[in-house]
Amino acid sequence: MSAPDGSPVGTERSIGQLFASATTEMSALVHDEIALAKAQLKQDVKRGAMSGGAFSVAAGVLVFSLPMLNFALAYGIRTWSDWNLAVCFLLSFAANVLIALVLALVGVVFAKKAKKGKGPQKVAASVKETAVVLQKAKPHPRAELPQDRVPEAIEAVARSSS
Repeated sequence: MSAPDGSPVGTERSIGQLFASATTEMSALVHDEIALAKAQLKQDVKRGAMSGGAFSVAAGVLVFSLPMLNFALAYGIRTWSDWNLAVCFLLSFAANVLIALVLALVGVVFAKKAKKGKGPQKVAASVKETAVVLQKAKPHPRAELPQDRVPEAIEAVARSSS
């Protein structure tokens, strides 16, 4: 079994190895934070596009459906009642305006959701929080070495074996 940097478990890692491992992990953390920011920004853009699409559909419905729908609805109202044809045309126009208003309200709802989206701000706050935690980080105190692992004893063994 080995540690994340490839050294065998149970062996002491040098400061260089520890620093390299910490640097690699910080780099991975930064890349993950950037990926998260991109994903959240993409979601906010998608909401904004939905809002623009809803407004466009509302305008399209109002512009392109008015002539045909007004005629059909006005003559339909005239058939069911004995009202004047002009009043029937006004009622059909009011129905089209009501539909356009509902679609515009849907657009407003999506626009507010897109405006409230704080994806990049959340990621920036997370990065700042990580930086604060890392600034306050202190190394863990080392446990006392057993008597047979004292550095002088290790050096003595190393000299006698060479």
